[in-house]
Amino acid sequence: MHAPLPGYEGPTPPADPGVFISMDTPEHPRYRRLLTGKFTVRRMTQLTARIERVAAEHLDIMERHGGPIDLATTYAQPIPATVICELLGVPYEDRERFHADAATIFGADTTTPEGPAESYQAYEALTSYVRELVTAKRAEPADDVLSDLTARDLTDDELTGIGGLLLAAGLDTTTNMIALGTFALLQHPDQWAALGTDPDLAAPAVEELMRYLTVVPTLIRVALVDVEFDGRLVKSGSTVELASSAANRDPARFTGPNTLDLRRNPVGHVGFGHGPHQCLGQQPARVEMRVALPALAARFPGLRLAGPTDDIPLRERATVYGGTTLPVAW
Repeated sequence: MHAPLPGYEGPTPPADPGVFISMDTPEHPRYRRLLTGKFTVRRMTQLTARIERVAAEHLDIMERHGGPIDLATTYAQPIPATVICELLGVPYEDRERFHADAATIFGADTTTPEGPAESYQAYEALTSYVRELVTAKRAEPADDVLSDLTARDLTDDELTGIGGLLLAAGLDTTTNMIALGTFALLQHPDQWAALGTDPDLAAPAVEELMRYLTVVPTLIRVALVDVEFDGRLVKSGSTVELASSAANRDPARFTGPNTLDLRRNPVGHVGFGHGPHQCLGQQPARVEMRVALPALAARFPGLRLAGPTDDIPLRERATVYGGTTLPVAW
């Protein structure tokens, strides 16, 4: 089962209702089945045209404004914000209210005493917002995922947990992948140029960036029973940290694992997790990145960092790896 955020002390608390990523069988598959049909490849394909329009609109804004700008807030954040808002039926004008909370939940420094407390405080604030939204959806349902779920046999607490989880995870992770992916590509000019000119690179580029960057670098679990692994005994109740970033750089699995190669076929990467808990939102994330990154490279082939690489602030001690800002020019 999932452990709490790093820095939490005491016995593992039960997961909040609806927060299914922190649950095991039978609760986890029960919730997941309710959502699997909402994030199919077919539905995401239908979203592609909308994402292309949103990307083009923000590229136009960048072009009119001129550089330097912060790519994270100007381009990387609006695209997943639009998608998750429209999927869940969240008013887009409310995005400033929840975006900061989502960033804090996954971006707080987990190595400091204040970090976990900040994450939990932001989680409570986001939960409060989603609870209001659930009440509104029950009163006036619309054509969105959260409204669909109000018709199922779920309590308000369960709907709040599901909605908060999807809202936070669907926004912060993809925002960081678009910004961090651009950061990595700008340090490999040949790869950046290829992405902007070869449409066939869009899909493999996303998979390679997920492998190379691994924005969720570790997963924390609690062993439910004694288990022997690689000659070592993991006792029941022990906390186990799974290094997905190390798995994605495993030389036994990938040739030249520390090299970014958009033409690689990184079958078996665990950037979206693995097994029953593999990321439910991987299809919308893939579609957003497949549109956003090639469109940016095609429109601004001369994009460059607006300052030294070492000056770019990174969230290196957070649950989700990424950057707070990405100043660029062209």
